[in-house]
Amino acid sequence: MSSEQFLRFPSIDGLRAFEAAARLGSLERAAEQLCISASAVSKRISTLEELLGVSLLLRSTKPLTLTAAGKEYLPQLRAALELLAAIPLHRRAVQRVERLRIAAPPTFARQILVPALPGFTTAHPEIELELLLSTPFLDEAAPEAEVEIGNSLTSAGGSEGQVLMLGQVTPLLAPALLQRLEREGTPLREPADLCHAPLLRTPIEPWTPWLRAAGLDWPEPSHGTRFVDLGLTLEAAAWGQGIALGRPSLAAAWLGSGALLRPFALSVPAQKPYVLHLHAAESEGARAFAAWLAGCCAAAELAAGDRSA
Repeated sequence: MSSEQFLRFPSIDGLRAFEAAARLGSLERAAEQLCISASAVSKRISTLEELLGVSLLLRSTKPLTLTAAGKEYLPQLRAALELLAAIPLHRRAVQRVERLRIAAPPTFARQILVPALPGFTTAHPEIELELLLSTPFLDEAAPEAEVEIGNSLTSAGGSEGQVLMLGQVTPLLAPALLQRLEREGTPLREPADLCHAPLLRTPIEPWTPWLRAAGLDWPEPSHGTRFVDLGLTLEAAAWGQGIALGRPSLAAAWLGSGALLRPFALSVPAQKPYVLHLHAAESEGARAFAAWLAGCCAAAELAAGDRSA
């Protein structure tokens, strides 16, 4: 078996990251050109260096400085990239499609983003989207993406995000549960009647603010299944397992089908807004997506009556 069969080639993404950082002298400027985050550029270069077994850049200097190995490797790499770029199949129109990764919490992705996506892809056929799920409440790092939707007003780098949705929360329950309470002689006529009903728990939307607005000095519910996901809480409510405190905009599909009802008019501001962070502000595609998504969120809140007065 020949030795070539054991060669491990570096990824094109890693090679491009190193070439851009070496040419521009900055991870941040390379990130802007490649439409990814600076940390992603650094990670790709580190993976390349690990594969090659040498250090290519001195990151402690500004601008970045090439090591001796980096100086020797760069012209060889550029020659290889130029050959790849010259291949006719690599220059087809399909290769000019911009790929955009979007990271979003599960319920927002399923209830707000996915139903509206056809409108964006129709308007921007030159942009190919990849949708990734994140779990910000569990303090897990979001997947690497050019556009991130989360609940924090500031990004890890300290930049301010764009608020997409503030929203209101209100009790929601299935018609079957409402009928069951009626049969049991404990109908829901006013908020105090909730004392006879099972309240679904999620740390993402605690009941206390709504209970206080309703004039009820009750503690936070402490019994029953605890859901660390808004969508699962709404799904459990739709199955008649209890009453959820949720945003009408996120529950629009259930409300529209009649699977969930709003027993009371009272609503209070949601605990956390949905916020958009652009990690590739130089990307026209990312900016177009941000503007489009802001419009979708405003329309979703308006349609659901989910905006503050």
